[in-house]
Amino acid sequence: MTGPPRGLGLGELPQIGPAVITLGVFDGVHLGHRAILEATRTAAAERGARSVALVFDPPPDELLRQPGAAVPRLAPLDVNLSRIEALDIDLAVPIHFDEPLREMTAEAFLEALAPRIELRGVTMARHSAFGRDRGGTVEQMQAIGAERRVAVVVVESVEVDGEIVSSSRIRAAIAAGDLATALRLGVMPYLRGTVVTGDRRGRELGFPTANLRFDVAPAMPALGIYAGRVTPGVRGVSDGHPALISVGTRPTFHVGGEVLAEVHLLDWDGDLYGAQLGVDLVARLRDERRFNGVDALVEQMRLDAEMGRSVLGMT
Repeated sequence: MTGPPRGLGLGELPQIGPAVITLGVFDGVHLGHRAILEATRTAAAERGARSVALVFDPPPDELLRQPGAAVPRLAPLDVNLSRIEALDIDLAVPIHFDEPLREMTAEAFLEALAPRIELRGVTMARHSAFGRDRGGTVEQMQAIGAERRVAVVVVESVEVDGEIVSSSRIRAAIAAGDLATALRLGVMPYLRGTVVTGDRRGRELGFPTANLRFDVAPAMPALGIYAGRVTPGVRGVSDGHPALISVGTRPTFHVGGEVLAEVHLLDWDGDLYGAQLGVDLVARLRDERRFNGVDALVEQMRLDAEMGRSVLGMT
């Protein structure tokens, strides 16, 4: 895929043919999403059809519940699409969610798909709904499906530790610095941004960092120091290269500074300015704190690097 994907209007959909579809945001592609996608793949195979995930972007919540406010993402759209297709779904298609789509009834939405999709089935979570005023419930879809000979496959919610797995639950865990819970729910916390010029203080201290500017608001973790791995696509950096990630305000040097995400690639030196850098967060090492002087900070950074190497299996 070249460049960031663009959500398509319904009139821009490719010719797909017979298909079993599922639809939603699929942010992070967690365990609950995977259950729905697996059911979609199975239902499509049983009906000689293609498995298709229609992925709304931006998230409907940005229009429905938080007008003008960005919903923090567990992953950018292209990463979610890639994760879906990695589960052997035939097509993951981004759909642009806007006001006209918001006002469309569930039945009108299905009618709009008809020129390009021969609908054989729809896969839905038990308590999900789509369309204007969330009118497209499982019950309504079952009634429509009976008229049109369209199967409606209902998938029960996935629970972990007695609670339903959801993107909002995972965002809350990440915001609390609880990476272990996010991982148990099926999502590796992820940050991606463009490397921009900072104050270069890290290089002066012997720990050069890449400052990230985010194009899409990510689900930010709690302030602190993390161990992680750089994801593919960065020039001069191998896939999975170990890194330390600082999320914080740099309190040793600033009072009330803005929250920054800075990445230090362990045992690597080079120029990353202007590159897109993606990082999987593997473990939280410690809280952010203020040090009484540069020497104490540098000593702690050395300890962080040792701990990071241990956590990431480098020692």
